[in-house]
Amino acid sequence: MQSHQLKRQHPHHRKKIVGRGGKRGTTAGRGTKGQKARAGHRIRPEIRETIKRLPKRRGYRFPSRQSARRVVTLDALARHFPTGGLISPKILAAKGLIANSRQPVKILGGPARSGRAGEKLAGKFTIKNCQLSAAARLALGVTG
Repeated sequence: MQSHQLKRQHPHHRKKIVGRGGKRGTTAGRGTKGQKARAGHRIRPEIRETIKRLPKRRGYRFPSRQSARRVVTLDALARHFPTGGLISPKILAAKGLIANSRQPVKILGGPARSGRAGEKLAGKFTIKNCQLSAAARLALGVTG
């Protein structure tokens, strides 16, 4: 056996190359000056700037974003429910008095019109999941 025929018992491992940069002198490939040339640069997307410029609807000058209550009058109830019965948002939506049953409903009473007196309505309706105005409570004979 000769020296050129010898083989290593363990394979040779190359040294790891350390990445310390270099070969990027002066501007380091960033062009010259400006925000993009600085460390920690961050340019926001253009759409974000546009959104920030839009007026935001909030504060006391703007209408509330909460859904307004749907109003149903006692006259409308007397027209659609001549014999009385149960009144709930689902039934009112089915009759077409409100758009959908998930909207809050308030029943308003007022001065008796077209010959209907408030006493005629007392005890006629069973009301569920609806708010009542003070006049409606009086006309329906609800206490509490």
